[in-house]
Amino acid sequence: MSKYFTYEERLTLQKYLKESLSFKEIARRLDKSPTTISREVRKYLSEVATGYPGFSYNACKNRFNCRKKGICGKECTRTSSVYCKLCPRCNDNCPDFIEEICTARFRVPYICNGCEQINKCTLMKNLYDAEHAHIKAHETVSESRSGLCICEKEIARLNAIISPLVLQGQSIHQIYVSHEDELMCSEKTIYNYIDACLLDVRNIDLPRKVKFRERYKKPEFKVDKGCRIGRNYEAFQSFIDKNPDTTIVQMDSVIGSKGGKCMLTIHFVETNLMLAYLRESNTSQSVIDIFNDLDQKLERELFRKLFPVILTDNGSEFSNPKAIEYGPYQNGTLRTYIYYCDAGSPHQKGAIEVNHSLIRRVLPKGTCFNNLEQEDITRMMNHINSYKRKKLNNRSPYETFSFYHGEEVLHKLGCSPVAADDILLKPTLLKR
Repeated sequence: MSKYFTYEERLTLQKYLKESLSFKEIARRLDKSPTTISREVRKYLSEVATGYPGFSYNACKNRFNCRKKGICGKECTRTSSVYCKLCPRCNDNCPDFIEEICTARFRVPYICNGCEQINKCTLMKNLYDAEHAHIKAHETVSESRSGLCICEKEIARLNAIISPLVLQGQSIHQIYVSHEDELMCSEKTIYNYIDACLLDVRNIDLPRKVKFRERYKKPEFKVDKGCRIGRNYEAFQSFIDKNPDTTIVQMDSVIGSKGGKCMLTIHFVETNLMLAYLRESNTSQSVIDIFNDLDQKLERELFRKLFPVILTDNGSEFSNPKAIEYGPYQNGTLRTYIYYCDAGSPHQKGAIEVNHSLIRRVLPKGTCFNNLEQEDITRMMNHINSYKRKKLNNRSPYETFSFYHGEEVLHKLGCSPVAADDILLKPTLLKR
């Protein structure tokens, strides 16, 4: 009996669930185990906040006898003759809201497809939809089969063995033969780690490899795919829906020449202020060190105020979210939340991508960062942050950030204003 479902089988499962058949009977008809059916339903069900025609979602225990009006005050878009319980925003704005949860959602069959009261219910529902389940299952399988499943500690262990010997002039084959029992991975895997810049050594340190032309573009490798569980873009949107006033911070990397220095950029979406930090290599530890340093400079309370939630992409340098969220002490208090954009969707953090165009005015694509120092990057960002924006009502990001958080915070972040006539966004800005 196969544990995997085709789209046609999921459509049939949806039909049987609507008919209120038991898992055992469905399993018999589909020639699968009842446990497989149960796992499929619980794993891919969807929580849907919906009502029925004429009544919007309302999970309040007092919804039947409530006669309140005008809870939203002047902001309400409905007429005063309509009760607030019919408004979709009722539960969010009512001070007397008491949530009612249908306990049937937590018992077999866990979903409301076959419930007799579904056409009269305004509570949160669990629904199994074949199309949604098939797409979600496909994404799960695709994600689990891509990238490198290895943790930060394992990379550090391999790096301690391989990098010193490579720098002594030894080949990967020589190292692998001599330390096969310690490495516990294949020779090809070691080359993949070096290609992905996960070790201190680079391809330039392998004398023979640099003589060969790359035959095809290698895919970008990721580390520890499990780090994005519960931190995908859907989870980010859910977090923002529950906390609409939360300030969003976006994070990304700007790469110079391959294998050389790179930059970490941190963008405050509300104020358009961007910070940039030069890193020796594009590793997750370099990102963690920057946030630990910011935490120390700003102190925890101010850090949590400035960085309540961070949205970034799926780069391997962001593959250790817990170290960023909790700091050096994993059992400490949470200092921020990390979420990831969907693969191949840079528009989901479009604000920072747009601001990168100003960096590229000074450092065009292909520019090597190896001759730059952090002072150069700070000077460049001071000019960019002093550049006035129409979207900020003709104020600069520096002025806007100062209005919200004060000048002292900007000094702690290493930011300084630049006079309007002195702003230079050309490569000559960093010429020594």
